[in-house]
Amino acid sequence: MNFRIEDILPIVLIALTVLTSIKGFSDMEFFDRYKFNVGAILGKSKQWDRLLTSATLHGDYTHLFFNMMTLYFFSPVVIYKFGIWLYLAIYFFSIVGGGLLSLFIHRKEYYYSAIGASGGVVGILFAAIAIYPEMSLGFFFIPVNIPGWIYGIGYLAFSIYGMLKNVGNIGHDAHLGGAVVGLIITVIYIPSDKLAENALYLGLLLLPIIVLGYIIWKKK
Repeated sequence: MNFRIEDILPIVLIALTVLTSIKGFSDMEFFDRYKFNVGAILGKSKQWDRLLTSATLHGDYTHLFFNMMTLYFFSPVVIYKFGIWLYLAIYFFSIVGGGLLSLFIHRKEYYYSAIGASGGVVGILFAAIAIYPEMSLGFFFIPVNIPGWIYGIGYLAFSIYGMLKNVGNIGHDAHLGGAVVGLIITVIYIPSDKLAENALYLGLLLLPIIVLGYIIWKKK
């Protein structure tokens, strides 16, 4: 049996994330050292590595399962369009982008902490949507599928609302940062003919991001 790196790379990422997350479940010293924390990043210790290491930790098995399942299903779309290096760039830059947006939004809240690979996962999800905006996406327990671009707009709109209203124990800002990075990198590298073909859908996806940019500008 022949194994290609394109096939096993997402599995390797998932396996590493599962292992470090499980360690974090039982080792609070490890968990506290590597989670996202505004005070640890902006304070005296300047632990900027937390922007990445926080993505290797999760709150519980449910959080871990849904993130890794999403990464597993959408990774092939990005890998087989862009290759492994750009796939990895989208994943890790989306993690950092999500962390930086969280850092900006919560920069005065030194107690604020977060964990999870959601920024990178959402970056991969939105890269896949940008590549195939008419892909059919469904919801758990709801037998209805909708086009990816509509799902993307709804997701961004809800995330902006959730960030502004602090809805649930969810890092909406990290999701938004990851989505923005995933979309931008995809728009830069997608072939020009595909970009022209999907211009309307991509333009609609960018509308909530423009709103987000205005909100960030107002928060300066």
